[in-house]
Amino acid sequence: MLKVVLITGISGSGKSVALRLLEDTGYTCVDNLPVPFLQEFITRSVETQLDRVAIAIDVRAPGDLNSLPGILTQLRNSGVAVRVIFLDANDHTLKQRYSESRRRHPLTDRLRQDNQAPSLQACIDAERQMMAALREQEHVIDTSDLAPGQLRAWVRDLVQADRAPVVLTFESFAYKRGVPGDADLVFDVRCLPNPHYDAELRHLTGRDEPVAQWLDRFGSVQNMVDDIAGFVERWLPLYMQDTRNYLTVAIGCTGGQHRSVYVVEQLARRFSHHSPLLVRHRNQPPINPVP
Repeated sequence: MLKVVLITGISGSGKSVALRLLEDTGYTCVDNLPVPFLQEFITRSVETQLDRVAIAIDVRAPGDLNSLPGILTQLRNSGVAVRVIFLDANDHTLKQRYSESRRRHPLTDRLRQDNQAPSLQACIDAERQMMAALREQEHVIDTSDLAPGQLRAWVRDLVQADRAPVVLTFESFAYKRGVPGDADLVFDVRCLPNPHYDAELRHLTGRDEPVAQWLDRFGSVQNMVDDIAGFVERWLPLYMQDTRNYLTVAIGCTGGQHRSVYVVEQLARRFSHHSPLLVRHRNQPPINPVP
C-alpha cells in the first residue's frame, strides 16, 4: 500500500529539514506541489507502484489552500494512508530564522500594496490565518527550540509509527522556554524536589541512573507519576474514540533536564504496552540522532 506523508505548516518552521530526512530514508519527494495536482500525483504514484511518497505543500503552492482539508478527507476515505505533519514555531523564532537566512517571506509580493512591502510580522500573521484550518486537523510539531537533528529524529519516529491507533507521545520541556505548542495535555512537575541543587547531579539528566535513584527516594515524585499515569489511562480510551490520531502529553519542569525527563521516562515504561508510543525530550539531544 502506498504511504503518503504531507509536510506542511508555517514558512521557516523546518519543512526543508523534514523533507530532506524523508528523501534520505527512501521517500520519493516533491516540494511545492500545486494543491490541484495532489490527487492526480497520488493516483499516478499508485499506478507506477511507488510505495512511499512525501509532498510539501504550503503558502507557496499554487491553488486554494482552503480546499486541502477536503482533498485529504477524500483521499483517506478512498483508502489512501495519508499522514500529515504540520510544522510550526513561535513568531520570535520565525523572525530570528528569517534574519539569519536573509530570505524573504513567500507572501511578501502577494501582500504588497501600493508598491509598499508588508512587514515580516504581517506576512506571518496572514500565513497563520491561511493555514489555521489545516493546523487544527493535523499533527503539529512546534520546532521553536528544536535543533535540526531533533526535528529529523522526531519526523523519522512519527512516519515509522502505525497510523491505525492513537500515536501516544510523552514529551518533556522547559518552562523557561515556554509551553510547546504541540501539547494536548500539559502537566507541571516543578513542585517536585530538584536534582539541580545537588552538585553531583547537576550535569546529568533524568535519563541517568543517579538522578533516577535520587528522585525515587521521594514519595511525592512517585505520587505525581501515579497521578499522571492514572489520568492518561482513564481518559485515553475517550481520546481514541474521538477520531484523533495523536495525543501528546507534555511534562514540564524549569530547565527540562531532570524532573520532567525522569517523569516522561517513567510514564513511557508504564505505557510500554501502547503502540505506537513515542518519547521526546525537547531540551535533550536525541539518543540516536539522525546524521
